[in-house]
Amino acid sequence: MDPRHWQRRRGVVQLLINIDVDDLEKAVRFYEAALSLNVGRRFGAGVVEMVGGSAPVYLLHKPEGTRVSRATAQRRAYRRHWTPVHLDVVVPDIDAAVEKALAAGAQLEQPAATYPWGRLALMADPFGHGFCLVEFLGRGYDEISDR
Repeated sequence: MDPRHWQRRRGVVQLLINIDVDDLEKAVRFYEAALSLNVGRRFGAGVVEMVGGSAPVYLLHKPEGTRVSRATAQRRAYRRHWTPVHLDVVVPDIDAAVEKALAAGAQLEQPAATYPWGRLALMADPFGHGFCLVEFLGRGYDEISDR
């Protein structure tokens, strides 16, 4: 792919998703099976680009126990952890998507619940990262928008 593809275009910020994992091949298998992503490119032994979504996902091999950054003493742990940033994956059929993710090794943390804008299921991947499956209903978030 042309590297200029990822550059800013007409004021649109290009987003990339990076996910730290302790087992790169297990992560590839999970994201292929759970979200139907495909390997785009490999960058040496430590990074795999997964494509097939609206933004590429980069799986980064970061061993358990390594420092998160030089600015903190915090260490990577791949048990379930909370973070204020997570992925929402929009799906056409949430029940089928939940079953597919569970079969791939995800954990169901909250079964699909219905809201005025759609349905939402809370999940976790095998590396402790939370993600949500979202099925929009009607006009999606526009059902609750102020505009």
